[in-house]
Amino acid sequence: MANSPQARKRARQSEKRRSQNASHRSMVRTYIKKVLGAVEAKDAPTAGAALVTALPIIDKMVTKGIMHKNQAARHKSRLTKKVKALAQAS
Repeated sequence: MANSPQARKRARQSEKRRSQNASHRSMVRTYIKKVLGAVEAKDAPTAGAALVTALPIIDKMVTKGIMHKNQAARHKSRLTKKVKALAQAS
């Protein structure tokens, strides 16, 4: 339990950051799932549009410290690869 005023403030700040980080993490996962859902449905235009929307959000999570840059690069690479393969097949 935080006893000093400084420790109480840090506890408040960390709780606020934790909830914001969870919200951001959930949001980026949702955007990734939208791309994957469109790829599964074999809907190339929707997948391409969802990818264009998801990529800057993934990059923003890196700058906010929610996601590691290599993890973001891996997600972006795999999503782009799937969407391009879908576009080639169409």
